[in-house]
Amino acid sequence: MQTQQWPVFQLVSCLLVLSQLVYFSYADVGTAAQYSPPYLPTACYGDDQTQFPSSNLFAAAGDGIWDNGASCGRQYLVRCISASQPGTCVEDQTIQVKIVDYAPTAQSPPNSTQSTTIVLSETAFGGITNIAANSINIEFQQ
Repeated sequence: MQTQQWPVFQLVSCLLVLSQLVYFSYADVGTAAQYSPPYLPTACYGDDQTQFPSSNLFAAAGDGIWDNGASCGRQYLVRCISASQPGTCVEDQTIQVKIVDYAPTAQSPPNSTQSTTIVLSETAFGGITNIAANSINIEFQQ
């Protein structure tokens, strides 16, 4: 007697392939701007130079994620998804940033922190953009 293992194998293989094609996102969408040095003092760690990751991928939290200072030290994955000028975003590039500051009180705030989700260091902003921009739309996840 012959078992019917082959159709089960085909079904499992097909489901595996389909699962790789479907993109599930558990991230939030917001906006990002950039800020420039001087970065000290910060709202999270004051004048402590060791607060900055060696990669210089850090950020200041906007009101939406500040959480009364609880966001200090949190790590976020950030990806540029669109901007007003086509070609601004580096396709499929995600960076990980550490929150070290509060955007409205940052030492060198960007031109517009109004409703900005996160304000990225120059290095972080440059890591997900191809060209200069005032603001970008992002997908972010803690």
